[in-house]
Amino acid sequence: MDPLGARSQFVDIQTLPTWQQQQPGEDGEAPPPLLDRSDSLFNDQAFPSPFPFRPDINCKIILFTGDVALLNCTAIVNTSNESLNDKNPVSDTIHQLAGPELRDELLKLKGCRTGEAKLTKGFNLAARFIIHTVGPKYKAKYRTAAESSLYSCYRNIMQQAAEQSMTSVGFCVVSTAKRGYPLEDATHIAFRTVRRFLEKHGNSIETVVFAVSDTEEPVYKKLLPLYYPRSEEEERACLPLIPADIGNSEGEPVVPERQIRIAEKPGTLEDDCEEENLDSDLGQVGNHAFARMEGDVDKQRKLILQGQMSEAALQKQHQRNYGRWLCRARAEDLSDIAALKALYQTGVDMCGRTVMVVVGRNIPVTLIDIEKALLYFIHVMDHITVKEYVMVYFHTLTGEHNHLDSEFLKNLYDIVDTKFKKNLKAFYFVHPTFRSKFSTWFFTTFSVSGLKEKVRYLDSLQQLFTCIKPEQIDIPPFVLEYDARVNGPYQSSDTSRL
Repeated sequence: MDPLGARSQFVDIQTLPTWQQQQPGEDGEAPPPLLDRSDSLFNDQAFPSPFPFRPDINCKIILFTGDVALLNCTAIVNTSNESLNDKNPVSDTIHQLAGPELRDELLKLKGCRTGEAKLTKGFNLAARFIIHTVGPKYKAKYRTAAESSLYSCYRNIMQQAAEQSMTSVGFCVVSTAKRGYPLEDATHIAFRTVRRFLEKHGNSIETVVFAVSDTEEPVYKKLLPLYYPRSEEEERACLPLIPADIGNSEGEPVVPERQIRIAEKPGTLEDDCEEENLDSDLGQVGNHAFARMEGDVDKQRKLILQGQMSEAALQKQHQRNYGRWLCRARAEDLSDIAALKALYQTGVDMCGRTVMVVVGRNIPVTLIDIEKALLYFIHVMDHITVKEYVMVYFHTLTGEHNHLDSEFLKNLYDIVDTKFKKNLKAFYFVHPTFRSKFSTWFFTTFSVSGLKEKVRYLDSLQQLFTCIKPEQIDIPPFVLEYDARVNGPYQSSDTSRL
């Protein structure tokens, strides 16, 4: 207890400014980039932000740089390990200020599983309660599991607060440096989970404080406007910066099996409504996404044939069209496509170029929204293609339902920016069949230009490893098993690169 008349070391959260009260540019915060308001793309309400401007929610959010243990919230959060005896700066300060009774109380809890949240008294803290949680250990190959566990941490904490009628919660950064979770990735999950909970179940919670260290503060300040914009202008400015994977309506990472939907009778058409469906289809001619985004295609072609559009004008028009697709890709919820894990970044090849992997078997073409797949490809690849890269396509064990239509591929090739084609240095086609070779040859010969000479067919992983070291590429287990069965175990060699 503080000596009589001495200033308390604890922090009264009522004296801290809310996020809504902090305007962009204050305290060294970089204001969001200004957009060209004359561009109809940003004035059009067709692409609303998934996290709109909500001053009522922003008034509940506080960003505090300091120890979470000093806050006089109803409850503060302690990040620990499964035995609840972790040694990290946050836990050490909490134990030091709470006193030895806390350690005795934790022994009675008999540990805590990853993603769970358990409650104890605050003892000598200003906070009445402590909510203890265990963040996941992060490994890139188990990223989906780590995301789900971290979401559970934040969700269960908020659930505890609501069930116990707590008015305020002080969060530390869940998952310590020892657990290896990337700070920026973890922050995205924290912000979206808390935001979704406040939207749906947060009436009783008046204040949520994010307590961070000096090194964590810049990341939190950078990402807060994406999920808690303080004005409609900031909402529009941050819209292109929101990641593709924003979880479901609760902020929870989407698991692929939960998203696959099977029609009752796929591919069938009732006789008595055939004419009605035909009329409906004819009414949609020219209204599909590609037509809408391209504008008047016939008019453009006429101008080209008449020589009225210069090469520079054509390029500018193409870049503008691609920019619209990119902005839409950044605004739309693409978590169901991301969860398929059909496209991902791995290491680098022998020349130091980024390697992107496409897993054909993970693309259930007949079950997904193919337009959203196109948007996801654009969103993921846009920043990769600014420099040289290679692609590895695993055709292993694919079926008819995994094969993308040539018209879709042609539209994709026509839409993407020039940098996609220029900086693609090799396309490794692993485990091709005769039919897939012929289809690829036909497509690269007659439908698109400049791609044919970049395609390399590889019948085994042994050949792939002459271009990309095994430790630089994350290969699905079923591909490894298939290759070992067909080509035998991989034998390390010093064969020259293809």
